[in-house]
Amino acid sequence: MTTALLTHPDGFDHATPPGHPEQVARLDAVLGALEAFDLMRIKAPLAAEADLLRVHPGSYLDALRRDLPEQGVHQLDADTWLSPGSLGAAWRGAGAAIRAVDLVLSGEATNAFCATRPPGHHAERETAMGFCLLGNVAAAAKHALDHHGLSRVAIVDFDVHHGNGTQDLVEDDPRILFCSTHEMPLYPGTGDPSDTGPHDTVVNVALRAGGGGAGLLAALEEKVFPRVVAHGPELILVSAGFDAHRADPLAGLMLETGDFAKVTARICDLAEDLCARRVVSALEGGYDLEALGACVAAHVRILEERGR
Repeated sequence: MTTALLTHPDGFDHATPPGHPEQVARLDAVLGALEAFDLMRIKAPLAAEADLLRVHPGSYLDALRRDLPEQGVHQLDADTWLSPGSLGAAWRGAGAAIRAVDLVLSGEATNAFCATRPPGHHAERETAMGFCLLGNVAAAAKHALDHHGLSRVAIVDFDVHHGNGTQDLVEDDPRILFCSTHEMPLYPGTGDPSDTGPHDTVVNVALRAGGGGAGLLAALEEKVFPRVVAHGPELILVSAGFDAHRADPLAGLMLETGDFAKVTARICDLAEDLCARRVVSALEGGYDLEALGACVAAHVRILEERGR
């Protein structure tokens, strides 16, 4: 048994304007940090249309195709852009998460990490936003349930921003527990703890700037992990954003690199107790390149140790 790393060169083809935080160099930083790791390396496939239609309507996918520029960049909102290679990258990102579910549920890998861009957890059912085009982790969760026949899955999102898109895509499905820890107030302004979804399967935990790793770990232990245990998932999916690091320019939770290792270890503890160590993690945010590489290495090192 081992840890799978899913990525694809198409991720370098999603171009954003100069100075944009979600830049091509992020993927270089991530893959460089993982170069020496002993991982099962898999080229991410393109997501099948049927898998995307579980979370996005066809009209939205068609709109993305229509908006794709033949050259240059096209702005979708204040933060989100398309370039000629963007949909290839986005489709690979969703395809990576879905293929990772296949590998883990078949027993070919114990756990998996998807190193792709653009991220996905802000993409709502019919709206691209927050650098995100497709709901990668949401699509993977639906695939696990509908294709593999699982009864329950859990998503843990520790990106510093609320995973509004993932919540929008999964909150109507009582089989999916969605848990998001996030700094508040901060973009996108959603994720109030009172918002628990129509089936009480949404756990939103708001954190204050400056709380550091101790604050995040305490919130996870008190408010998130007991709900994951009660849900009894057969698979845990992780939206792994590393923008809560103290060096990140977009937020202020002030985590250290080692805090992400601690969080990952606790998620792996839960997976060992609940779901035969099955964890699929997908890259979300993280915009200081040095910190991003270090945090991804810390995260994947724990996955690799627990995957043996």
